[in-house]
Amino acid sequence: MYLSPRHAEIIQMAKDNGRVLVDELATHFNVTPQTIRKDLNDLCDQRLLSRIHGGALFPSGIENMEYEARRKIAAEEKDAIGRAAARLIPDNASLFINIGTTTEAVSTALLDHSGLMVITNNINVANRMRIYPSMEVVIAGGVVRGADGGIVGEAAVDFIRQFKVDYAVIGASAIDHDGALLDFDFREVKVAQAIIANARHVILVADQTKFERTAPVRIGHLSQVNTFITDRCDIPSVRRICQEAEVQLVETSVG
Repeated sequence: MYLSPRHAEIIQMAKDNGRVLVDELATHFNVTPQTIRKDLNDLCDQRLLSRIHGGALFPSGIENMEYEARRKIAAEEKDAIGRAAARLIPDNASLFINIGTTTEAVSTALLDHSGLMVITNNINVANRMRIYPSMEVVIAGGVVRGADGGIVGEAAVDFIRQFKVDYAVIGASAIDHDGALLDFDFREVKVAQAIIANARHVILVADQTKFERTAPVRIGHLSQVNTFITDRCDIPSVRRICQEAEVQLVETSVG
């Protein structure tokens, strides 16, 4: 397949960063936003990118993108989601924090809390929170995934099942329009399912780009969570599920 030099560079930028934005590309190539929109539409028609509002994503239906690229996607939105989640969690609570770049944003926002007992299968979360004397950090055992520091496998599942906590903070690699919560690694999914089953209040944190993605392994369903925090939800079916299942929907970029 022939790609023009600009198209090839756009694809590489999307692969490196997870997504590209119209305004940033227009500045980078010194062309109009209209030209970039046409480029993105052409690349999406060829299924080389997936269109989102204001830009495009590098598609990832089978294999998750690199950790650093995921961290860069919607970084500001994730920080806002993290702060909103932290406001729901009081001092002196017990909680699970699962694997994910958005759940890590929650852990950062929780650093001003006191008396928390944090059980996690995320090495990055444990390493960030362990230095705070007001936090008790408990880390799961199991297989450490080199790509992102996630701890997965049956040993981690058995460990999680020892606890019953006040809150769980979970993420998802993709959210289907029928409410299915999806991920890539079935070992990680088993841990997430154990976390959901052993928390009194489950908080799902995911930015709106997760509506544009797909993944092959089912974690569960949106109706199983108590609170869903995102930057924006423009999917009518997802809003309807939240309403019917009495899931509190919090949109950080609205209002």
